[in-house]
Formats: sequence, C-alpha cells, structure tokens
Amino acid sequence: MALRIFDTDPEAKPKPRFTDDTVGRFHSGKAVDNVPVALSEWRVSTGDPEVADAIAQLFGGSPVELETTSENYISVETDQPKVLVVLDGPKAIHADMKLWNRSKLVHHCDGVEFLSPEEKRGSRCGCPELFAERKQAAKDYMGPSPSISITFRLADDYELGKFRFQSGSWSLAEVLHEYEAALARIDGEALAELTLELVEYTTKKGRAVSYYKPVLKVLKSYADAIADPR
Repeated sequence: MALRIFDTDPEAKPKPRFTDDTVGRFHSGKAVDNVPVALSEWRVSTGDPEVADAIAQLFGGSPVELETTSENYISVETDQPKVLVVLDGPKAIHADMKLWNRSKLVHHCDGVEFLSPEEKRGSRCGCPELFAERKQAAKDYMGPSPSISITFRLADDYELGKFRFQSGSWSLAEVLHEYEAALARIDGEALAELTLELVEYTTKKGRAVSYYKPVLKVLKSYADAIADPR
C-alpha cells in the first residue's frame, strides 16, 4: 500500500527535480566572487569530461572544474562568439515569464495568463499590457522576467548530444516570435547561428553603453546544409 501522507496537504509534496537529456549548457556570462560578469565569447558547462574536451577542441579554451553543487561542474570558456547549431523546429524554443522571491517561484505566466499554480492556470495574470511597462515592473521586482530556453545540437559535432541555452534577455524576448516563425517555415531540423552580438550606443545624456546580446539567425534546412556543404 502506498503512503498517502500528502493527500491532505498536496502543497507540501516535494516537486520532482527537472531533468532533461542535454549534455551541457551554453552561457553568455559567469560569476566572479558571486558577481555576474558578461562574456564576449560563449562559455559551456557540462558534467561529462569527454564533452568538455570535445568543446575545447571545437571552439578553443580549456576545461576547468568548478567548485559547485551543479551537475555541470566543468566549464570551458571558448574563443567563439558564434557557433553553428541545429534546432528541431519551433519546439526547440520554450519561453514563459517568471518572478522569483529567493528560491520560490511567486509568479509564472505567459504574459497574459497564469501557467501555475494549477488553480490559477488560464486566468488573467495581471501583467502590464505595454512592453516597456513589463520591463519596468520586472526591474522593480514587481513583475516577471522572460525565462527562455533554446535546445540544440552542434552542427560541428551533431552526435555529441543536445545543449541548452537559457536566458532572461528582454532583447531576445522581443524577437523570439521571429525565430519561431523562421523555424516553422523549415521542414525538419534547421541550421542556425547562435551569436553573442556586441551592441553599442550613446544615451541622450552622452553615456556610452555597450553589452553583448544573444542572437539566433536561422539559415536553412539542416538536410539541405548536409547535401550542400558549401
């Protein structure tokens, strides 16, 4: 007979850990003394030494073991701001909106309706309608930020396995629908470029601003790319 200790208190039931079939993650930054630092070239983390060695051979850098409790404890800071990736259609992109209070998810929606908890799912989430107001609410910790996940294989080593890039970038959220539409126009897997692109501009007050943003450029069908290596 199974235990039923959570029948009367379902909210106390531990949630299953998120698992997937990826072999590593791509990162646009790292932490130095617990301070986030943006990078101009991709960093890859993995828990598989063979994957780390393969990444270093493909894109430069050296595998370094980190002091972390994460399963992806090996990090490779590559020399590449751009990599060729293979995506399995629009389903390779997943995005929602999340607001965390420490480690607790306090708001989860798609921008219009709640996605969780289950009793709120499908009801209006109350987020601002204007894009600028959404960003300001998130900046003030009063509203959710984008939670974007892109899953892909490497065109240079397809059999190495699947990787994931996760981002909270608003600039990526702005154009995500364009990427999904471009992937939908291709029958089957698509070849694309995943790039850390430098953005530079001067504010109205004369302050110079520069940062790197993730950009996905869908090129063509992966099957066509294999048939025509050029």
